[in-house]
Amino acid sequence: MKFRHELVYDAPPSAVFEMLADPAFRAAAGAAQDVISADVAIERTGNAFSLVIDQLQKTTDLPSFARAFAGDSSRAIQREEWADTTGGTLAIETPGKPTEVKGTITLRPEGSGTREIVELDVKMKVPLIGGKLEKLMAEKIAAGMDLEHGVGTSYLAGKG
Repeated sequence: MKFRHELVYDAPPSAVFEMLADPAFRAAAGAAQDVISADVAIERTGNAFSLVIDQLQKTTDLPSFARAFAGDSSRAIQREEWADTTGGTLAIETPGKPTEVKGTITLRPEGSGTREIVELDVKMKVPLIGGKLEKLMAEKIAAGMDLEHGVGTSYLAGKG
């Protein structure tokens, strides 16, 4: 399934980029999402960075059919590769699960602020319930992004 989610920040793209490249911000965003644990690794090279977040997520909020598939918790490894301050690629791996999530993140100037656009292909290779699981995964990704946005808004306000 195709997934697109947009967030708007009241800060220029360069500030949003620096926020996204800050391990402290990523850790705070994980805490806001109430993950069980998260290891954040960021490697900066000039105006580019590579990010890996290996996290263990709760599944108690999932419907029973999805929890039976996911288990008591679910591991997700988020990988981002940013070639420059305008955007990069995003992939989310779920070890041991037949999922594939890949796409792009774009930072676009909008007035004095920034529009962050995430476009993904979400695939769950599970007979019969794959479509339901894709929709559920997309909803979880959007909810996580919205929580991250709240942390980001506070982060950017404190940097101004």
